[in-house]
Amino acid sequence: MAISIRYEGFVVARTSRIYNFDVVDPLGESRQFNVKVPSESFRPTQLTFQDGPAICFERLKFEIDGETQELHAKAHLNIGEPDIQEYLERHHPRKIRKKHPAMKVPTEEIEELELP
Repeated sequence: MAISIRYEGFVVARTSRIYNFDVVDPLGESRQFNVKVPSESFRPTQLTFQDGPAICFERLKFEIDGETQELHAKAHLNIGEPDIQEYLERHHPRKIRKKHPAMKVPTEEIEELELP
């Protein structure tokens, strides 16, 4: 049995949103985690509210995957600007605007044009 991570909702605090998760290990032991995202991170040019659970889930999974017998994931995690930038690059890459090259007319066609 693999580790199970279940999203349990969020709480809106004064300056952040706190996302709650229940993690059940292969032996059936349950642990509670929360991941805090600053409110100012949710702007049209950055994260959307719909991104909140996903970015928190990914961060929690990263921390759990790095656990050892001696070192366990912290129960309270924070999402910072580097986390947000990495998430946005993976999930919402910026579209590169291509300039439309000027239409080129083959030179042989130019020579054939008759001017009045």
